[in-house]
Amino acid sequence: MRSVNGRPGLVAQHTGVTVTVAAFDLADDRITRIWAVRNPEKLRPWTENAPA
Repeated sequence: MRSVNGRPGLVAQHTGVTVTVAAFDLADDRITRIWAVRNPEKLRPWTENAPA
């Protein structure tokens, strides 16, 4: 779990490479929207800046 653009989110990695980043909008403790990015070009910074 990580903050993604100021929202609660998830960063999924496979063999050290980020494959999906998801951010969630919440209202009344429920998820109301999910934004997911799977484009490898847009995910590259998430892999390069991943915590060790």
